[in-house]
Amino acid sequence: MIRHIVLFKFKSGCDWSDPRALAAEESSRQVGTEVPGLRSWVTGRNLSDRDIAYDFAAVGVVEDQAALDRYLDHPFHQESARRWREISDWVIADIHEPA
Repeated sequence: MIRHIVLFKFKSGCDWSDPRALAAEESSRQVGTEVPGLRSWVTGRNLSDRDIAYDFAAVGVVEDQAALDRYLDHPFHQESARRWREISDWVIADIHEPA
């Protein structure tokens, strides 16, 4: 299995009061039901106020690289990523997780 981890940090001038941030958050939540092949999907706002903290996280688990590729290419995922791209920078990690 592969655990797909994405951390989003708002660009300067954007925060949770921005309607675009709320739309991106909702879109990310819906990825879990709209994109097939995800074994699990968790999203949430960061609770830490540390300077190095990111603002939002999305974590999913897929069966294998082929499933990860299908997830990445799915139109709903692509639209959600577009929303985040407008308002944030992000980092990802895809890690192998024993079954």
